[in-house]
Amino acid sequence: MGIDGDAPVPPQRRFGEEGGRLSYGGYLRLPELLAQQQPQSEAADELLFITIHQVYELWFKLLLHELENARDAMFAGEFWRARQLFRRVHAVEKVLIEQIAVLETMTPQDFLEFRSKLAPASGFQSVQFRELEFLSGLKDEHYIGSFRHAEDVELARLRRRLAEPTLWDAYLAALSQRGLPVSDAEIMGTLLTVARDRGSYDDLWQLAEDLLTHDETAALWRMRHVQMVERQIGTKSGTGGSTGAPYLRGRTRLHYFPLLWELRAWL
Repeated sequence: MGIDGDAPVPPQRRFGEEGGRLSYGGYLRLPELLAQQQPQSEAADELLFITIHQVYELWFKLLLHELENARDAMFAGEFWRARQLFRRVHAVEKVLIEQIAVLETMTPQDFLEFRSKLAPASGFQSVQFRELEFLSGLKDEHYIGSFRHAEDVELARLRRRLAEPTLWDAYLAALSQRGLPVSDAEIMGTLLTVARDRGSYDDLWQLAEDLLTHDETAALWRMRHVQMVERQIGTKSGTGGSTGAPYLRGRTRLHYFPLLWELRAWL
């Protein structure tokens, strides 16, 4: 006890200085991280281009981690946990959209100074982005054949994503846990039941809304991305051999969860 029976007074501590075992730069591995920006030209804006896309890949890594956990939480019946994770996912996806404005500070003329150095590299080759699509429900095996420059470990990840359950599979499991039918013939009726009986199924309705927000923000990113591409290179072909903006625009109408969009017409 302290003096005169008072509670003991904890000793003064200078947090972070005890032992000096870990520094800010060491924990974040900043020397290694900051050494990864290696421009291939003398163009002033190539560092911007590299930085933005590396940051995207870091966000993709986090999104995969959080969406996997949200999927597993739905399978486990921990709907509150899934909803918490989806809030984080939505916040990150909004950052992805806003980040495009930073890239648009680069003029088409500035981009053309180094664009030829990129070929045949292309955002089309982002393994993590394709993993996000597969995990969300847009599985397409033919993409694996297009990753000619991918490492074996990356191809293995894509094949695993093709085989593993999607977010939609997890949501169907959540519905089934509540005794609701989820067969192809009955699923729309179940979704209507959830939507119309919020008193009994509000947690399932909110989960569906979280899925829809994930779908919507991904679609907004695709639309914003194609606008940026058109602003930068017009109708030129992509450096990886795709048709560029026309290919990207054709993907702006894709949905991860088409039944949740169709549900609106039935309400």
